[in-house]
Amino acid sequence: MLNKSFLMGRLTRDPELKHTGNNVAVVSFTLAVDRDAKGKDGEKKTDFIDVVAWRQTAEFISRFFSKGRMMVVEGKIQVREYTDRDGNKRKAFEIVADNVYFGDSKKAEGSGYQPGAPAPDFAPPAGSGFTELGDDGDLPF
Repeated sequence: MLNKSFLMGRLTRDPELKHTGNNVAVVSFTLAVDRDAKGKDGEKKTDFIDVVAWRQTAEFISRFFSKGRMMVVEGKIQVREYTDRDGNKRKAFEIVADNVYFGDSKKAEGSGYQPGAPAPDFAPPAGSGFTELGDDGDLPF
C-alpha cells in the first residue's frame, strides 16, 4: 500500500515542542496550503492541514520554523479516532511528517538577495590558485 503526502504551505502559528511521558519530542502545527484553483467567487481557497512530527523532526521544526514561514512536509496521512467531551465519536485527519524542508529563504525576509537586484561581482580571493580566463572567442562549442 502507498500512503505518501507532500505539502507546501505556511505555518499558522509558532510550533510548540512538547514531550510525552516517555520524554519523546512531539510538535503539532497547522499548515495553510493554497489550492491551485479558484472558487466560484474568484477567490483562492486555502486548506488548513494539521501536521504532527516526532523526535528529531519535531526538535528541528521547533528550532528553525516560526509562524508565517514556508515549509515543505513529506509524510503520510493518518486518521485518529477519539471520543469528544460530549461522548461523540470523532475522526481527526492529520499528516505525520517524516521529513520537512525550508520552503523559503530566511534571506528573502530581510536583507540579502532581492529579486531584480544586480548580481554582485565575484572575484576569486587572492592566493587561491584560481586565475581568470580571458575570452579569445575561440570556444569549441
